[in-house]
Amino acid sequence: MTRVLISTDAVGGVWRYSLELAQGLSRHGCETVLAVLGPPPDAAQREAAQTVPNLRLVVTGQALDWTADSPDALNQAATCLAQLAVHEDADTVQLHAPALVGSAIWPVPLIVTVHSCVATWWRAVHGGCLPPDLAWRAAAAADGLAAADAVITPSASFAADLRACYGLSRCIHVIPNGRQPFPGRGTRRPVVLTAARLWDEGKGVSTLDAAARLIPHPVYAAGPQIAPHGAVVTYPYLNLLGSLDEASLANWYAKSAVFTSVSRYEPFGLAVLEAAQAGCALVLSDIATFRELWDGAAVFVPVDDPVALAGALRRVLSDEVEADQLGGLAQARAARFDPHRMVASTWKVHAAVLAREAI
Repeated sequence: MTRVLISTDAVGGVWRYSLELAQGLSRHGCETVLAVLGPPPDAAQREAAQTVPNLRLVVTGQALDWTADSPDALNQAATCLAQLAVHEDADTVQLHAPALVGSAIWPVPLIVTVHSCVATWWRAVHGGCLPPDLAWRAAAAADGLAAADAVITPSASFAADLRACYGLSRCIHVIPNGRQPFPGRGTRRPVVLTAARLWDEGKGVSTLDAAARLIPHPVYAAGPQIAPHGAVVTYPYLNLLGSLDEASLANWYAKSAVFTSVSRYEPFGLAVLEAAQAGCALVLSDIATFRELWDGAAVFVPVDDPVALAGALRRVLSDEVEADQLGGLAQARAARFDPHRMVASTWKVHAAVLAREAI
């Protein structure tokens, strides 16, 4: 039986991606060792992991690539993962961030799935030169992208961003995220929902807060307000729900007429997919990733424009027929992002690097 070591974090969508992937890999006869960096998973997350066949959870206590306080701490995390691969007798390793390749000596073929990176985030959110604290992280990511045996991204738009930021010419496998629909319960109401790391500037939540002041309908926001470094964000015009478990969030998708994401930066947007699966009408920022994935199945608004956003939300919420039509279009489009297809494509990459290693 093939054994795969997958690194992950418990902070956002990477966790749900990792469980979905491990669930699917078990059907291919694989065992998964899921190595968590950063904050440990909570009780609900641990319980969810226990339901996945052939999965063993390891909490490493190591820093994430974007929370490590020095190159040494980042290399320590990489070395820990490489040693874990040896200890667990892994056949392949799949990292969730290229900077985690570090200076470690990897005993088996190495795949990097890039869910996000500091250089492309900074370019989309701020622009200009990277500050010193991000520059060394971006350099580590560049080294990891060059060293990996294979690189995966969840969208072609994000792959293009990586090529532009890092001057990459290598092959990048574009494998969109897939998600098994999680049924929620609730009666659809004329309310707006968003779900994100609310402290992340790239999510554009301040724009949504400004728009919420301009519309008569309530706007709800699910997700953490406290950043890993301790900063707390507040939004006076949003109804803050805090961090919700999977079932609670599914219920909010089921009862919200509109889901909005007005991110400035989004390599994929798993919450958008989940909302679309539930039949929410989508109102999205007009960025390349969302156009690639949802063009023809969503309403698009300019980035950082609360007036345009308020107008679009008001229009959709006041027209039940349009909201239903948009929800149907979103749900039909969401069917393209099948978890079985994601797993099968990812497994092909693992099989390919294993075959090259065997040669």
